[in-house]
Amino acid sequence: MFKAIYLTQEGKATKAELRALDEGGLPPGDVDIRVEYSTLNFKDALAITGKGAIVRAWPMVPGIDLAGAVESSRHPDWKPGDRVVVTGWGLGETHWGGLAERARLQSGWLLKPPPFFSLRQCMTVGTAGFTAALCALALDDHGLKPGSGDILVTGAAGGVGSFAVSILAGMGFDVVASTGRPEEAAYLKRLGALRIIDRAELSAAGKPLQTERWAGVVDTVGSHTLANACAGTKWYGAVAACGLAQGADFPSTVMPFILRAVTLYGINSVMVPNEDRKRAWDLIGRHVDAARIEQMTTEIGLSEVIAFAPAFLEGKVRGRTVVNVHR
Repeated sequence: MFKAIYLTQEGKATKAELRALDEGGLPPGDVDIRVEYSTLNFKDALAITGKGAIVRAWPMVPGIDLAGAVESSRHPDWKPGDRVVVTGWGLGETHWGGLAERARLQSGWLLKPPPFFSLRQCMTVGTAGFTAALCALALDDHGLKPGSGDILVTGAAGGVGSFAVSILAGMGFDVVASTGRPEEAAYLKRLGALRIIDRAELSAAGKPLQTERWAGVVDTVGSHTLANACAGTKWYGAVAACGLAQGADFPSTVMPFILRAVTLYGINSVMVPNEDRKRAWDLIGRHVDAARIEQMTTEIGLSEVIAFAPAFLEGKVRGRTVVNVHR
């Protein structure tokens, strides 16, 4: 038996509870994992509260991230005791995820974590840090370099935003952090932001083409914020869009793209080839040290997850929330 957050659907309502489950009920896979740490993300909070259409198969164990060790393997690439980290691949959506003491997964989803990170630190990174690294790689591949101009990060005090600030600052970029929580200014500056702006500057409807302010953008917010970020991006600049905290709409025009040759990159962190995953994790390892990782981390136990989840949807969570699944 093992403990897990277990989601069922009663009518159209989601029921979340902490349950003891039998290993025989684990889904198909060729590697069994003893989970040590997971995370709580915005997507997990939507699934647990039933506020978003995240779960596609019922019942479901949520948790889009996990880190742990192999208990048994039917695949030659993995042996008992190997440390693993897994993000995405439909965990918590179509396949039982990481908010549990055990998991059974497909071997191709597993990565060996960087040797310089503990399993707990890997989960501070998790999908949020991995997504931020993919955004930073998109800007770097576009040709943006330190000295190109300011890089805007929206939703900067959240999980993806915090890592984006830290990674980009570590790469040598001048980072401007947008947040609706002025009390987090000192935290964002410790992560490497040079300047803080109020999200109100970007969150309302604006002109389709605005004064050139940013060489690049990492946007975690969507809606008017993304539209204004694009409208204020410089000639040949790049915008990496990875979130929709404000909304899934994009009330913009083609003007930034055809008059300034701005490029908009869509970032999906779920179905990413392992070679690209390794590249992103390497970027994190090179530009985010352990001390900064600890600054971003709040740890809770598996027993606290259900009560904690609504705070994500209310915008009250700073940085990353790591879940110790054994408490």
